Amino acid sequence: SEHMLKWTIGGFADEFYRELGKHYGSGKPEYYFESSVARQVYDGMLKSAGVVIRYGSPVEKVAKDGARITSITLTDGSVISAKVFIDASYEGDLMARAGVDYRIGREAKTEFGEEAAGIRFDKTPRKAPTVDADGKLLPGISAWAKNLKEGDAHPAPMNYNFRFTIAKDPAIQVPFPEPEKYDPKRYTILSNWLKERTAAGEKTSFKDIIDPYKRRNGKFEMNNKQAAIFSLGHFGGQFEWADAPYDQRKEIFDDHMEYSLGLMHFLRNDESVPANVRDEAKAIGLHKDEFKDNGNIPYQLYVREARRMRGEYVVRQQDVQDERRKEDSIGISSHFIDSHHVQRVALSETEFVNEGRIWRLGYAYQIPYRSLTPKASQASNLLVPGAASFTHVAFCTLRLESVWMITGHAAGVAASMAAKDKVDVQGVPVAKLQEKLRAQKQVVDFIKGQPEKCEKLNGPPEF
Repeated sequence: SEHMLKWTIGGFADEFYRELGKHYGSGKPEYYFESSVARQVYDGMLKSAGVVIRYGSPVEKVAKDGARITSITLTDGSVISAKVFIDASYEGDLMARAGVDYRIGREAKTEFGEEAAGIRFDKTPRKAPTVDADGKLLPGISAWAKNLKEGDAHPAPMNYNFRFTIAKDPAIQVPFPEPEKYDPKRYTILSNWLKERTAAGEKTSFKDIIDPYKRRNGKFEMNNKQAAIFSLGHFGGQFEWADAPYDQRKEIFDDHMEYSLGLMHFLRNDESVPANVRDEAKAIGLHKDEFKDNGNIPYQLYVREARRMRGEYVVRQQDVQDERRKEDSIGISSHFIDSHHVQRVALSETEFVNEGRIWRLGYAYQIPYRSLTPKASQASNLLVPGAASFTHVAFCTLRLESVWMITGHAAGVAASMAAKDKVDVQGVPVAKLQEKLRAQKQVVDFIKGQPEKCEKLNGPPEF
């Protein structure tokens, strides 16, 4: 929410933030909070609505009668029937198993005429060896730049990582677990880069690699630092996730955890790391009060992007920057166009560059209902507010929880209408849907006098 126009956040999303405000005693929406408090608020909202949560049993297969989903079977063998289904997941597993068209990775510039689409090389090459003694690319470098072309399509989404909650005060921290299969070769690029900086007399700090965000009650949040040449983002580790079966996803999940814990071990101990950085890394630990039932480790990998539906309408860069008004609006997003890097590529044996970054100011734009609906011929009773029908560039403005709460709210109301009126989701009367959403304080329309462009770009310049 920190990169959004706050007036666009209404409905259940605003209710969530106001509940956080009640918890913290501010009497207003609170956008910076502790994970455990957010969990408490969500659990309370779900309980009050009578929602039953079943953990650890994702969808295994989908049964259909023509374009209509009749039931889903979970991995625990349970069969669930319903009038309408909603796939609110990162990955769109129900959507894919229902035979709905989708896309993974990045479209070419030419496909939708999007200026920021396709392969995007950073402008600043980094000097450090990129190959080992046998001439093979080092871990973390996925390709030679000469084999890629700016603006072309690419099959992989942006990188993933874990977002650890840490503490700097020894009294409220526990040590990071040691990696089970530590391999220093995974960090050779970082090691070489640090050696180059040290030899050149350049100073390095921990925040040049990982810059923790300050939260509440002595807590800090670690995330991939986009301006860093090497950080928590596991470049290349995300390539197979979206379409992978669940057992392979578990392997990818574990690999990301090993990468993350290994990076922290490397920063604490490796001789190529400047002493001041090693000391900074040794001074932090996991916060003892977060994710207590999971070894203080987050439950989920941060899957920024996976599958994206190809539905009744595909939202493009033009829709989120220029053609921002839609008659079938079900909510408004205003988040920056924010894509983390996808991969690291070798320019030569001594230079590399990161690839895939997009960072643009956000504009308020109306999210069309059509972007939540599959093609009627493929699924007539399914709504997809998570892996919605957006191009990669446009998805970079959708992929945040504040916006997903907005689309999820709309999908829930639309599903209820479709079930009650016995119509396909594509046939839900949008005017009535909008009326219901407005009554529930969802921001569906532009508001006169409210800004339509974020004031400033936080962080590095636009790219």
